[in-house]
Amino acid sequence: MPSKYILVTGGTGFIGSHTSIALAAAGYIPLLLDNFSNSDARVLQRLNNIIGTTPKLVEGDVRDTPLLAKLFGDYDITGVMHFAGLKAVGDSVADPLSYYDVNVCGTVNLARAMKASGVKTLIFSSSATVYGEPESSPIPEHAPFAPANPYGQSKAMSELILADLHKSDPTWRIARLRYFNPVGAHESGLIGELPQGKPNNLMPFVSQVAVGIRERLTVHGNDYPTPDGTGVRDYVHVMDLAEGHVAALRHVTDNPGLLTLNLGTGVGASVLDVVNTFERVSGRPVARDMGPRRPGDVPAYWADPSQALATLGWKAKRGLDEMCADSWRWQALNPDAYDRRTRPRTTSTAV
Repeated sequence: MPSKYILVTGGTGFIGSHTSIALAAAGYIPLLLDNFSNSDARVLQRLNNIIGTTPKLVEGDVRDTPLLAKLFGDYDITGVMHFAGLKAVGDSVADPLSYYDVNVCGTVNLARAMKASGVKTLIFSSSATVYGEPESSPIPEHAPFAPANPYGQSKAMSELILADLHKSDPTWRIARLRYFNPVGAHESGLIGELPQGKPNNLMPFVSQVAVGIRERLTVHGNDYPTPDGTGVRDYVHVMDLAEGHVAALRHVTDNPGLLTLNLGTGVGASVLDVVNTFERVSGRPVARDMGPRRPGDVPAYWADPSQALATLGWKAKRGLDEMCADSWRWQALNPDAYDRRTRPRTTSTAV
């Protein structure tokens, strides 16, 4: 079994923390790096409760060159999973420079530090936003780049940079994993998605309305050309994603090269599908209103995940019922996250 460290940037965040569990289960030792811009260090105790040990944590930023040099010098790191970054589409439109700085410059700085230390195994957290508004679904990996916002542009730029890096030195082992809409939580209910302030994604809104933190959900658009008029997305359980990252790590360790894969279920679910399923599995009502479409929203898209199955043997195992049930368990057991403080009731909006 592998025994050296895998550096997980953004390791206390939603996907990074769940992937740390999957790494530990596979025999790897996760080493977490995070600046806590959208996470909480108290997740470490929860990870200890799940995996039986507290992962090592270094507080810091991937743009900090001296810190990275020290990190690679102090620890025997054999590979990196890079999750650290900004991820809100709307915020990226309002503040594009921050997104290019953190997401693009941060990736370049990390790759430079890896190159200097001789670590050439990288699993990169990309996004379906690189496809923009696709001509049709399911979307294959060879679909053209057409990002419609700075967040998507920052992921596409990072992907192109990594492709050029591999072209310059084919001994690099890089996987670029494009995933769609991560939801759910660990089945224990000990860790889950923890938005700082107003959530940017549908599932946290739904669960916060169900638990009473927010009063109502506004669904933006019920006149799309979809079965029920609401937007359709490919929702994928975060633990399926985590296991997909471990499968990619194993693959590139044995097969040097540049790998690009979609991680999704291959099945689209509408906003109302999610809301109705959540109500059924939780037994809680989710009050909602219908609102107008938001500019730039895509009617429908979902992944073609067939290459991930063929290459990694990976397939999403958890369906929408489990995604909603695990999200509700996390929210119900942790209504105020780690603080146990009463939060004000507010009106919600979501896609």
